[in-house]
Amino acid sequence: QVQLVESGGGLVLAGGSLRLSCAASGRTSSIYDMGWFRQAPGKEREFVAAIRRIGSIYSADSVKGRFTISRDNAKNTVYLQMNSLKPEDTAVYYCAAKPYSGSYYLHNSYDSWGQGTQVTVSS
Repeated sequence: QVQLVESGGGLVLAGGSLRLSCAASGRTSSIYDMGWFRQAPGKEREFVAAIRRIGSIYSADSVKGRFTISRDNAKNTVYLQMNSLKPEDTAVYYCAAKPYSGSYYLHNSYDSWGQGTQVTVSS
């Protein structure tokens, strides 16, 4: 089992920045990809960004150039640096981990999830 704990959410003005962190514990050797997803009220959970153990990075078009995902394998921690935030980025952000199999952009490929952290961007 893998446990994930997120931190770093909050309230920020449009154009501001936040950094989310996600610390993994437990059977971390089973983790290959780590990702961030978000879910706004009344909407489906959507892919934000993912990073593979070997360092390959993927991100949604809606956040390219603004959000950066990074990973510290020694600390079993993944980060999401969010810059130039927009009101439409408001959502609960979830950290997730998956083994090698499955697509990085599909939420049902991930078998471990954090509790979520609220990000609110006001205009």
